[in-house]
Amino acid sequence: MSAVWNTKFGPRRVRHDPPTLKEAIVAAQGLTDQLLQQVEIAAALMELPVDVVRAELLKAAPSRKSEHIVTSGGRERLARTVVVERKPSRRMTAPSRAART
Repeated sequence: MSAVWNTKFGPRRVRHDPPTLKEAIVAAQGLTDQLLQQVEIAAALMELPVDVVRAELLKAAPSRKSEHIVTSGGRERLARTVVVERKPSRRMTAPSRAART
């Protein structure tokens, strides 16, 4: 889609690309961590049925966060919050013998 704007310098075309469903899902994931709310937000943004968005969201792999917040303790005053951080290994793999020959 494009629209034409008349300016004092002459006509200008403006390109309009509507957002894709994947972009709406990423936006919904940025707003909340709950899957049902993500589906509803993305469906509202794209004006699509919830079933279509749910199917596409379940196809997408969940993003692995590098840290998780864990709260432990039964009572509120004794509750402690622990941040668990995942660090990927940087182990180098040796090339296979078939690749060397």
